[in-house]
Amino acid sequence: MASLYFKYSSMNAGKSSHLIQANHNYVENGNRTVVFGASIDDRYGVGVVTSRTGLKLECQMFSHDLNFIDAIEEAIKLDPKPISAILIDEAQFLTREQVDQLGEIVDSKNIPVLAYGLRTDAFFNAFEGSARLLEIADNLEECKSLCHCNKKAITQIRIDENRVVQRGGAQVCIGGNDMYIPVCRKHYKQPSEILDVFEATE
Repeated sequence: MASLYFKYSSMNAGKSSHLIQANHNYVENGNRTVVFGASIDDRYGVGVVTSRTGLKLECQMFSHDLNFIDAIEEAIKLDPKPISAILIDEAQFLTREQVDQLGEIVDSKNIPVLAYGLRTDAFFNAFEGSARLLEIADNLEECKSLCHCNKKAITQIRIDENRVVQRGGAQVCIGGNDMYIPVCRKHYKQPSEILDVFEATE
């Protein structure tokens, strides 16, 4: 039986690299996949999943108005070859309803869904999509990254151009290593020494 997977982490854990490798494994064995990326994150172009290591993979884009059930029905009509897996990048940007749609696809069509995303935002609060995935996914897997103290990072802090930690603002603010630093719980609360190390290694 197919399952709904949520593979989550803080930033810089290689989620997109994991997705691209998982897709390669399916395709290498002659399987058909459907890959989705979040339209809100177009830093590296539209219609592509891109990892920090430079790997790229073409994808369809999703926004909050996409109905995944309709999208997969259309994909099935366009190509009779069975879909072996659906892969979702930046799954934290899914709505609760979209996560439920993905669960329905797993249950009714027996197609595995692999969703990759952040568990929490820069204020230690769950994203809507991540919260729902944590509630209903069949399998949860943590992709680990490290805080600068070498303890496991479980979230990230957001910094501005002056290296000041932001403790409020919009939940979604697209950026990379220039804006976000993965941290453990201790250094989320006490980021000063991590910022010192971070600046010294730049």
